[in-house]
Amino acid sequence: MASPHAGSAPPGVDPEAFSWFQSVDTDHSGFISVKELKQALVNNNWSSFNDETCLLMINMFDKTRSGRIDVYGFSALLRFIQQWRSLFQQYDRDQSGSISFSELQQAFSQMGYNLSPQFSQLLLARYAQRSPSPNPSIQLDRFIHICMQLQSLTDAFREKDTAMAGNVRLGYEDFLTMVVTRML
Repeated sequence: MASPHAGSAPPGVDPEAFSWFQSVDTDHSGFISVKELKQALVNNNWSSFNDETCLLMINMFDKTRSGRIDVYGFSALLRFIQQWRSLFQQYDRDQSGSISFSELQQAFSQMGYNLSPQFSQLLLARYAQRSPSPNPSIQLDRFIHICMQLQSLTDAFREKDTAMAGNVRLGYEDFLTMVVTRML
């Protein structure tokens, strides 16, 4: 099926975003799938965005819960990525194109997260690309992924931490429900 807006950008959609949407929509369905999005997005080192991150972002902008986004969702997604790219570049102090452990610690701190160096190291180990480098680092896609999950889990925690004490009593199934509804 051809896009309903084959000629010009629909109202409220940036013409550049519309043009990019048309080239990313390789099957001309009028929607962008995770596969199409992954083929369109690259990190600073020219690697493709991670599947999990693409799925997370599609789900965030998929208003119909179809697993795809339309031109409006795509336009909003591009603005979202651009905001994250600006933040990423701000925290990439050495301009290496990736975020190191110390840069990640500083980013978390400036975003208001009081996380231990051990926890930041755990995140870095989990999300860094596998490489022989003794100093692991993360690309833009993984930075977005970590920050989105951290925000989502923090929101879930705050719902339970009504006294804002920084800790909660939680049953096992409540914990699992919190994680499953926020991450999967």
